Order: sequence, then structure tokens, then C-alpha cells
Amino acid sequence: MMPPAVAARSVATVVAPAATEARVVVGIGEFAVVTRPEQTIVTHALGSCIAVCLFDPVAGVAAMLHFLLPESAINQERARLQPAAFADTGIPLLFQTAYHYGLEKKRTIVKLAGGAEVSETSGASLQIGKRNALAAKNLMWRNGVLVKSHDVGGHVARTVHLSARDGRLQVFNGRELLKEL
Repeated sequence: MMPPAVAARSVATVVAPAATEARVVVGIGEFAVVTRPEQTIVTHALGSCIAVCLFDPVAGVAAMLHFLLPESAINQERARLQPAAFADTGIPLLFQTAYHYGLEKKRTIVKLAGGAEVSETSGASLQIGKRNALAAKNLMWRNGVLVKSHDVGGHVARTVHLSARDGRLQVFNGRELLKEL
């Protein structure tokens, strides 16, 4: 039998939160898959990073990836050690892991958050947030997955909470609830 939740820190390390843990925190370059309705997946301080959130209402599977950069070619060694840090390696890994818990692509509700431009150097921006959002949307589109809703761009960091009960995604700035997706 599969554990009720999985949080991946790297290819070599998989952590299963305790059965009583209602809140699963995902850091940069990490992802989590949960199957208990009382669980919530949380990631903090999304600046230019993107949270890719999946929910299958029939299987009761919720999953979240917090990726840092759009392409693993930027740092192939880090991609080998921490594939969840990149859109092109992390998103497929998120889906593949969630499939093992019963998620089906055709039923999956996908939501995105993050991709802000929070730090500009001398007025010139590398547009990492925009590139991250485009990478996520493009990868979904190429694989026939519809993004139902998103809260990307802007200039503020976000914290997001994904409910495994109903797939609701709450987007916060600090303690202020900005919106629900």
C-alpha cells in the first residue's frame, strides 16, 4: 500500500509525512502528493518561482511542485540531483508520481501561481518569472493538459495553500488572502 503522502526532496530521497500531518510544506525544488482530504499542501514566498498545482476530484489526489527555473539545461548537474527545481524535469516528475496515487490526466485540474518579477537590477530584468510561467503553460499545452486557472506575474511574492479536500487554491501575500482559484 502506498503512503498517504509523498514529499520529494531529490531523486534519492522521498519523505512520507506522518499520517497525522495535515499540512505538508513544499520548498524550492520540491514537490508533494497527498491523498487525505484533511491535508493541505503549502509553499511559501513564491517570487519568480512557480507552484504547479494538480487536483483529481475523483481519485482525491492533490499535488504541488515548486520549481525555480524553466529549463534543466541551465544546470544539468542540479537537474540530475534535484529535477523538481526545473519546469521541464519537475512537471513530468510531478505527474508521474501523482499517477501512482490514482491521478488521471483527463480529470486533472491544473492551477498555477507565482512567476512574479520581484527583483529588478538597475531596471533590467531577466524576466525569470515570465519565463517560468511560459515554460509551465507551454509544457502543459504540449502534453494536452489544460490550465484551469492561474495567478502569475506581477511584482509580489505569494504563498499558496492547496486543499486536498476540494482542490481549492488559496493565494496569499503575507497573511492577506489575495484570491482563491
